[in-house]
Amino acid sequence: MKIFRLDLSPPQRFLVLLLLYAVELAASLWLAYDLRYDFMVDPVSYQERYFVLFWLVPLQLVLLGLFHQLTSLLGYFSTPDLARMFHALFFSACAALIVWIVAGEGFAPPRAVLAMDFLFCLIGLTGIRLALRTLRESGTVGSKGAGRRRRRVGIIGAGDAGAVLAHELLLKPGYGLIPVAFFDDDRQKWNSRVYDIAVIGPPEQLASVNGKLGIQEVIIAMPSASAKRIGEIVRLARQTNLVCKTVPSLDQLALGQVRVSQLRNVEIQDLLGREKVELEAASIRLALEGRVVLVTGAGGSIGSELCRQIATYHCQHLLLLDRAEPNVFQIEQELIRLDHGQRIIPLVGDISDRARMKEIFLRHRPEVVFHAAAHKHVPMMEHQPGEAIQNNSLGTAQLADLALEFGVDRFILISTDKAINPTSVMGATKRLAEIYIQALYAANPDRTKFMAVRFGNVLGSSGSVIPVFHRQIAEGGPVKVTHPEMTRYFMTIPEASMLVLQSAVQGTGGEIFVLDMGSPIKIVDLARQMIELSGLKPDEDVQIEFTGIRPGEKLFEEVTRQGENFAPTTHPKIFRFLSQPADLARCRVMLQNLRENLHQLGVEELKVRLQAALPDYKPNALPVIPSVQSIVQPDYPHNQVEIKSKSGKHDFFGSPESSAPSAAPLS
Repeated sequence: MKIFRLDLSPPQRFLVLLLLYAVELAASLWLAYDLRYDFMVDPVSYQERYFVLFWLVPLQLVLLGLFHQLTSLLGYFSTPDLARMFHALFFSACAALIVWIVAGEGFAPPRAVLAMDFLFCLIGLTGIRLALRTLRESGTVGSKGAGRRRRRVGIIGAGDAGAVLAHELLLKPGYGLIPVAFFDDDRQKWNSRVYDIAVIGPPEQLASVNGKLGIQEVIIAMPSASAKRIGEIVRLARQTNLVCKTVPSLDQLALGQVRVSQLRNVEIQDLLGREKVELEAASIRLALEGRVVLVTGAGGSIGSELCRQIATYHCQHLLLLDRAEPNVFQIEQELIRLDHGQRIIPLVGDISDRARMKEIFLRHRPEVVFHAAAHKHVPMMEHQPGEAIQNNSLGTAQLADLALEFGVDRFILISTDKAINPTSVMGATKRLAEIYIQALYAANPDRTKFMAVRFGNVLGSSGSVIPVFHRQIAEGGPVKVTHPEMTRYFMTIPEASMLVLQSAVQGTGGEIFVLDMGSPIKIVDLARQMIELSGLKPDEDVQIEFTGIRPGEKLFEEVTRQGENFAPTTHPKIFRFLSQPADLARCRVMLQNLRENLHQLGVEELKVRLQAALPDYKPNALPVIPSVQSIVQPDYPHNQVEIKSKSGKHDFFGSPESSAPSAAPLS
């Protein structure tokens, strides 16, 4: 029947609640009179009960309606609902007490009846609502898991997360999971019970008690546990041949993006030892609340996470800009589901399209810009450097010019550690973008605050090694690693995005912020851990194959470059690098020369141009060009911008100068 599915229209829902409440309220008053007179109600009191029944119950119903208890969804009941129900019944009891004081007995029930009636009504109505909630939870979740055999699970962690998870699983049998035991490292919790589930001991007892308890699955409910401990528990579960899942991360729970019951498989990021990021939320809120914020590359992995986090700070409008329409649609729909639909504005556009970008700035007037749009795939950009130059360097410069023109307060460039002494086209083009925004700020220090944030590889981002390894493992191998000594710095997408927001509010202009990436990790070790997480053995079930370093790649990523002065910040995971800025006019000449014939020149010719403009760039396949100086010197001793060769003064690429450099913005 429809009522048992609780799928009712508002009028039907109102009538059902009105009927249930009226019956319960009448029964409570009737029982209160019976108890007051020991089930021997005299005739006068018997008539009084009927009289009171016809005015007190309607009064109670009216007050319940005023406190929104007759329009609630049938299957939803929580502490705020209980509080409103309490107040409605309390005020009705107070009204009855006033009638008793003014009019005396005969018109109002005795005080003892009033007290018992209040208690019985509260208990009865709460029981009705909890019963409806239980019916909803077992029915709606159960419909998805109908016919599924319930699995017995052990919960690792008897803290808050474990208790909430157990409560959810007990209330919602449709999940198909029955919690039968807790395991916890805290000795004080051993031999106790949580929701009548025994806390047996440490996770190391899992193997010894599994035969008696029949555990089929293990759930790690320790979102703040160290990566080392998570890894140990995963190995224990694997040795016992148990499926191992985990609750969402602490960052996701804190942001309200997920619930603790939304279980997932243990992923490689759980084992990398990253500490929880503590944010100065008040300062971030001050910088973003009530402002128009533009995120370029909003559909990408970093851009979309930035959008999720920025939306929680109640900006006036959040502009989602990406040239990939499906990506914009996806993040738009996700933010709508998270109740941010009223503040988001999806925009499709290419940052290289100046007319489109100017129209966006003119129409929406962004006050803060997070520039995450970029071509970032290193080997792919080696074969098409023109696209990397167009998007990463020229597109960034054009966007920065517009930000300055339209009075943007802060412009944050998302950069990369590959911009440090770059050997790849991607790294070189991002380094040119850094140089340009530093020069732009130095020439206009009292206007837009330009800054860049560098970080390394981001786990799970598009183009990262993680999904590639997942696919190769699923195919049975081999897992292809470029070199046994190849190392990289890794961090999670939420962590990187949080630190970008924190850097944005710390910057005063001209800085390059570098995020604490922790310790570098060997790619081959990463591959081995991922194979083990899949329940397989490296070099037995899945082979690891070394393929050699690809064009543009380094064996080790660097953290800083020569000439950048290190300075700490107020946040322990963020560092500030300051360097002598280049001359803006020369930067613009350099970028203009890169723009000329950009898509007509060959790959090697474009790399030569990049190397001439950026002496730090050392492409693997090209010789160093010592006779050509460029926009900046590697150690930034001063604003050296002249370019000379044996034949005299030349421009950046060796052709005779025809005119003085222009300081006009790029067109």
